[in-house]
Amino acid sequence: MSEKMFKPSEAVILAWTRIMRARERLLGAIEADLKAAGMPPLAWYDVLWELARSQSGRLRPYEIEERTLLTQYNLSRLLDRLEREDLIRREVFAEDGRGRWIVITEAGRQLRERMWVVYARSIETHVGGKLAESEARSIASLLDRFL
Repeated sequence: MSEKMFKPSEAVILAWTRIMRARERLLGAIEADLKAAGMPPLAWYDVLWELARSQSGRLRPYEIEERTLLTQYNLSRLLDRLEREDLIRREVFAEDGRGRWIVITEAGRQLRERMWVVYARSIETHVGGKLAESEARSIASLLDRFL
């Protein structure tokens, strides 16, 4: 039984390594900026953003999971925390009575907006400040191939 051995080129390995390192460093810098501003972690923003941009301000948990990088277990714990902080509320899904909608509250909308001020500044500092507009467009275009 012969399986073909795949061996990525040095350039492909280097690209992979740089993508992963850049991701980790940028996320770390953004998380540090949020923390320094007294804001919660970026995952809170991600969930609140997805809820805020949905047409009705509500999503099912699996929809949030599909739109974020959170696993089901981590998402469940985060939703519990957001609910305790009155940033979201759960509503019964009328069609089956078992499921729940996750609904953003006004407090959740306000926190997301405050977080965005810090997050936007952080993106500009750590990404925009290091790239020309044409370079940013080129990187975005190249990364689109993976999405």
